[in-house]
Amino acid sequence: MYKFILTFALLLNSMSLCAKNPIFTDALTADPAALVDGDTVYLYTGHDEAKDNNVFFEMHDWLVYSSKDMKNWQAHGPIMRATDFNWAKGDAWAAHMVKRNGKYYFYTTVRHKDDKPGFAIGVAVSDSPTGPFKDAIGHALITDDMTKQTPNDWDDIDPAIYIEENGDVYMFFGNLMPKYVKLKDNMIELDGEINTLNLPHYTEASWVHKKGKNYYLSYACEFPEKICYAMSTSIHGPWEFKGILNEIAGNSETNHQSIIEFKGQSYFIYHTGAMPPQNGQPSGGRFRRSVAIDYLYYNSDKSLQRVIMTTEGIH
Repeated sequence: MYKFILTFALLLNSMSLCAKNPIFTDALTADPAALVDGDTVYLYTGHDEAKDNNVFFEMHDWLVYSSKDMKNWQAHGPIMRATDFNWAKGDAWAAHMVKRNGKYYFYTTVRHKDDKPGFAIGVAVSDSPTGPFKDAIGHALITDDMTKQTPNDWDDIDPAIYIEENGDVYMFFGNLMPKYVKLKDNMIELDGEINTLNLPHYTEASWVHKKGKNYYLSYACEFPEKICYAMSTSIHGPWEFKGILNEIAGNSETNHQSIIEFKGQSYFIYHTGAMPPQNGQPSGGRFRRSVAIDYLYYNSDKSLQRVIMTTEGIH
């Protein structure tokens, strides 16, 4: 019996050494946002620093990694802290990076100081995808007092930018109530009213991508969060709900997806609570999350196949 148990333990250990998800073990990472820039993918993440899974999120800065093959990643360290926005008091929540006219624009969620209490969306800019980044406008782009469709003060979170082929720019965001707004060409001003969307079971984490003639709006749905998605032939909708794309991510009650196509292959990037104990630290969980990557496939009718989370990851 002892020999069997030892052999089984060694087998499990060898399997864990071969596992590719989570993809980073140097830090706890969450809320992935990937940017394809030429032959390189830049992956921006939140940085969980909670000491255990019994308190709440503790996030002060954002990290960035880069890869040319989606398998081997180089860490570039933090790109900025929440308090680099002088009007913010902290809480480095989910973000999104886009490139426009040779500059990199980083849209992100932070908690505003008490003159405009609640969560807000800021935008930072850099000439490099790895920074340094600085506040692009000196004040928030979106503040809680601008939208009052829900009673909570975190309903303006999780910005996601989509740039149309004609150059029009839209920002999707929200919690409990999905919203979107057009941005001006300068990327730092709103260009019109904030619109709301009708998406079943919407919680947060909007992400928009396009393939062929179809737009895909994926988002975290219900709680604990799954990832659902809808399809449209216009950025303005109407959006047809298509169902669940990704199931609950293990012992993480939240999820946040990033969908990209790189060198002809589509990828689904998300977070889980699956980090094993590292260097005497507790394992992952609800406030100690880690980014993972699996393949994304399309059906013949252009709908998305359900993503199956794996420990092996991509190969």
